[in-house]
Amino acid sequence: MAAVAPVEEYPQEIDEQLTSFDSSVNAVKTMLEKLISISRNDQMQKLDPLDQAKLDLMSVYTLNSLFWMYLVTKGINPREHGIKQELERIRTYMNRVKEITDKKKAARLDKGAASRFLRNALYDPEEKEQKKAASKKSADTDSEAPHKKRPKQS
Repeated sequence: MAAVAPVEEYPQEIDEQLTSFDSSVNAVKTMLEKLISISRNDQMQKLDPLDQAKLDLMSVYTLNSLFWMYLVTKGINPREHGIKQELERIRTYMNRVKEITDKKKAARLDKGAASRFLRNALYDPEEKEQKKAASKKSADTDSEAPHKKRPKQS
């Protein structure tokens, strides 16, 4: 008969945490399989430069985070390892990309639309009637005045 492997006993308090950890590991595994299944060149050709930078940063950050977790599982303090500085460097680049993205999304002033908006908001029909009357009056007086011919210049 085959011997039954002994079941490891662990405290019941951490059962929920272990289940959550297992589902998180499976989610990471699924995401990594999706990323690995597609050729990197195919991914990069479909993206604009900003999205390419985001993908590169996400990939590097993920890889370094996994290495951080590996160090923890081996009993090495990652805060004393060079990985901490690398993660901080990547975070600064991620912040720079975020600033660029935010600048792209920021509202831009359409000067033409703003001037039309102000002109129409400040519109006064009485003032327009006065201007029309004044311009009509000046046009009438110009047409009644005799037109002098200019002397020919030689």
